[in-house]
Amino acid sequence: MYVLIFLFTPTTLATTRPMQNNKPPLPQAASKALIESISAFPHFTKEEVIASTPRNNEEWRNYVHARNSEQKKKIKKMKKELNVDVELMNINDVVVRKLTPKMITPEFEDKVYLDIHGGAFVLFGGLPSIEEGLLVAERLGIVVYSVDYRMPPTFPFPAALNDVVAVYNALLDQAGKGNVFVGGTSAGGSLVLSLVQSLITSKSPLPKAVYAGTPWADLTKTSDSLYINEGIDGVLVTYDGTLEAAAKLYAGKIALTDSAISPLYGSFEAFPPTLLVTGTRDMFLSDTVRVSRAIRDSGGVAQIEIFEGLSHAEYLIFYKTPESETTYRTMKSFFLSAN
Repeated sequence: MYVLIFLFTPTTLATTRPMQNNKPPLPQAASKALIESISAFPHFTKEEVIASTPRNNEEWRNYVHARNSEQKKKIKKMKKELNVDVELMNINDVVVRKLTPKMITPEFEDKVYLDIHGGAFVLFGGLPSIEEGLLVAERLGIVVYSVDYRMPPTFPFPAALNDVVAVYNALLDQAGKGNVFVGGTSAGGSLVLSLVQSLITSKSPLPKAVYAGTPWADLTKTSDSLYINEGIDGVLVTYDGTLEAAAKLYAGKIALTDSAISPLYGSFEAFPPTLLVTGTRDMFLSDTVRVSRAIRDSGGVAQIEIFEGLSHAEYLIFYKTPESETTYRTMKSFFLSAN
């Protein structure tokens, strides 16, 4: 889930220094590439984030259009860089993009990956929905299906989850039991967890393994890192503003503590092996840690990877960093070990 990101307004490279003008110091132990990427990334204060938050449906639509238009530029650039074919299709009345890499990893020849994009449940529909899917396809060597699920304000909950379930069931029929991996980042990670919980409830076949990158698993302002990393996370910045408004827009009339909205309030019994990724500056660090603990306390297998100095989803945002390379290399190893 990303807020006020991908604007890519150039700034002068900063040097590591104490916090000034509400800007946190650079993470000295992170990779050089990550430090340089953070330095060049626009910095927003809590007050600026709150002031930019849409107040009604018309403002939300304008906000989403502007953000998605900016994100398309990045996706078009990635498509030129990566050896992945993109095919638009419709699966069970849901818009999906099939991403096929030039080279398929032999162990993944009969496998497929269901990709669920982030964006606070409101952003990155259309072409931007394939951002992480492109990286997974290229770096893992696996065929990816990216779900362009419906979003508010036109389609609040449960439209997104219904779309994800519909595509999963179709891929299950196509690839067969034990041949489907699922994953996503932020809001996408939350939908992944909700998908698995709904499959367990309905006694449906489960994914072979799960990837949940910095999942927004609790949409309330409860997790410790929402407070501790406020203003430190250079991507999310604060819960007060766009995050809170997006959570309420997505949930509609459903309580944010409903397990279908916030999977941390649901059961993690019988969960498939799950890989989780976060960073020390991530406002969703606590959500990720809580999911890991819930799975393990329920007898499941969870592997959590925490990167030094990483704000929310920066392994995806700054995809040319060692932290990003390590994320998807670890995912590949984790999925191979689940085979």
